[in-house]
Amino acid sequence: MKSNQCIPQTLSKFMLGLIFLGAAIALAVLGITLLPIIGFVLAVPVLAIAVYFFRVHLNDQCEIEA
Repeated sequence: MKSNQCIPQTLSKFMLGLIFLGAAIALAVLGITLLPIIGFVLAVPVLAIAVYFFRVHLNDQCEIEA
């Protein structure tokens, strides 16, 4: 179980979560300023996707055992 094999998976998971989180924040700001209903309707699912990517489990070799 080399930790070097898990670094790309962990980084990609984290980066995807950050991208979706940034998109959700941008849509929320858009919802406040320009498109009140559409911005918030789109921000909620994107935020849910960001939370999913932050919480997704990696394969068994990369999981930290408690």
